[in-house]
Amino acid sequence: MSKLSEALQSGKFVVTGEVGPPKGVLIQEMLESAKLYKGRVAAVNVTDQQSAVMRLGSLAVCHLLKDVEIEPIFQITCRDRNRIAIQSDLLSAYILGVENVLCLTGDYVTLGDHPQAKPVFDLDSVSLLQAAVQLQQGKDLAGKELDGVPKFFLGATVTPGANPLEPQIIKMEKKVKAGAQFFQTQGVYEPRKFEEFMGAVKHLNVPVLAGIILLKSAGMARFMNKNVAGVHVPDNFIDEMEKAENRVDKSIEIATRLINELKGLCQGIHIMPIGWEKRVPAVLDAAEL
Repeated sequence: MSKLSEALQSGKFVVTGEVGPPKGVLIQEMLESAKLYKGRVAAVNVTDQQSAVMRLGSLAVCHLLKDVEIEPIFQITCRDRNRIAIQSDLLSAYILGVENVLCLTGDYVTLGDHPQAKPVFDLDSVSLLQAAVQLQQGKDLAGKELDGVPKFFLGATVTPGANPLEPQIIKMEKKVKAGAQFFQTQGVYEPRKFEEFMGAVKHLNVPVLAGIILLKSAGMARFMNKNVAGVHVPDNFIDEMEKAENRVDKSIEIATRLINELKGLCQGIHIMPIGWEKRVPAVLDAAEL
């Protein structure tokens, strides 16, 4: 059983973090950032070609994190692989000791740095979950028997700030039915709306980790409001960032306030520092986590 699974089952308020692989093979800076999470979080997501930008592979980085005793969460998207490659990567993850898997459809290639690439999308996030469950049952998607079976702790994502929200809830229900055992959300900046979302999905009885994206500037907030579906940074946060004498301190303060408001609403938080991994310990200290 993964440590993340044990932590969520224990009923403790769980924290997960995130690192992005480098665009190249120099890994030291990424590993130093990842080590800042050690002993502070239950597990660390490794993004998979996030925003369709080509980077070092998620599975390789997960293996590196295991080597330094950090529990990884293997993010795997459907954009770049057909079902043969996806199933193979899932089996590879398991034999490398990686049990936590976050199943994602993936951003479209036109968002990234290789817009001419051919997208695959042979599966989507729901059928990817189904594929992982079927592997655990001893068969591949062609119905062929496996020689030894993996065991995963399967996760998925949801956007609680989506408008309308109903399609997100329907998709979340499908993901739970397909095998999702925990959820990490898109960034949350409106705790009251998040509380309404949690009430609407209470019947699913599945752990939810609320997403915390560290704000770097007022400009970043405006960009997300314009370009990131389901994320809305309220004007008061934008004003605070714009007027702040020290943006880092203000970012930490805002994240801490959000975490404190979310603590009683969900089973944990997922911190997305987007390059500000060095700030995460200060956030956790301020939130007494």
